Amino acid sequence: NMARQAPFSIVLFLISLRTCISFAPIPIEQTQEVSGTGQSVATSQDVDLNQYNLPFDAALEEWTANLRAETILSSSGVYLGAKSKKEVMVSTEVVSFPRKPGCGMGIMLEEIAGGRADGLGITIVTGLVEDGPAEGCGILKGDCISSIAVKKRTQDEDGRAAWDTVESVSTECLGYDATVDAILGLPDMEAREGDEVFMLTMKRLRRKPKVQLKILYPPSQNEPDFDLELFSGENLRRAMLARGVKLNDPLAKRFDNGGDGNCGAEGTCTTCVVSVSRGQDLLNQPGLQEKQMLQDTPRWRLGCRAIVGYGGREGKIVLRVNPRQWAEE
Repeated sequence: NMARQAPFSIVLFLISLRTCISFAPIPIEQTQEVSGTGQSVATSQDVDLNQYNLPFDAALEEWTANLRAETILSSSGVYLGAKSKKEVMVSTEVVSFPRKPGCGMGIMLEEIAGGRADGLGITIVTGLVEDGPAEGCGILKGDCISSIAVKKRTQDEDGRAAWDTVESVSTECLGYDATVDAILGLPDMEAREGDEVFMLTMKRLRRKPKVQLKILYPPSQNEPDFDLELFSGENLRRAMLARGVKLNDPLAKRFDNGGDGNCGAEGTCTTCVVSVSRGQDLLNQPGLQEKQMLQDTPRWRLGCRAIVGYGGREGKIVLRVNPRQWAEE
């Protein structure tokens, strides 16, 4: 592996910088996808996920490349990943900003792994040029550029403005030289100023948000209360069973047939129901069937349908298991 920073690397991205004018990003798309190995974290617009960003120096040590076989969801290839995949996730951000005549993007890059004949490596953003086109679009130091698309303003059949992709290139897991070659291979600007934009898919390292969970058993069970730490996005029932929490309430009746028995996380038996004393706002909203099943007990939730830290939130949840065995419930 070799790390390399070209002092004048920005020259390849900014030609005649002094003639460039800063523009606000064009909001073509608003996309937020956060994923980690074996787990996905749904995100909410009222949660600023940037609070979980790894510091720049930590990101330098965490970036790695993984070879993946083809699956139903993705093609085979080399993809960016985190070394500490249990604690750190790779987040995807999509940003856009206008193209300028005779001007590049204004992004400073550094190769932190590479030197291979096949051009593979890892190239990260080390900064943005002041007053450059990319300034203010949301790109941060430590990000990696996964792909770049050139989009052109057009009109649809109804005369409404639309954006068509002129060309796109993948730059994920490329060394510095290969990244630059891919960018320079994009077509020259053809439309008038303001009618073409760069759209970049960025990869960013974030620590996985966590939720502190306090478990309370009914006194009749003679079980000690204890604390758990869960990752935001975990299914409550699955996470609790994996950590030895006893959930099968013998007093529970099935919603579908009135009998007893565990439905196997189908959401029809209520054996995994819990009472949430604190932290309701850290769970996803119940679905229609769950609301019908538990309409007389608004603090109760089906463990198999509850997602902790929903939307990427952090905090503390206090809950009672087997709530039918609590006198006051």
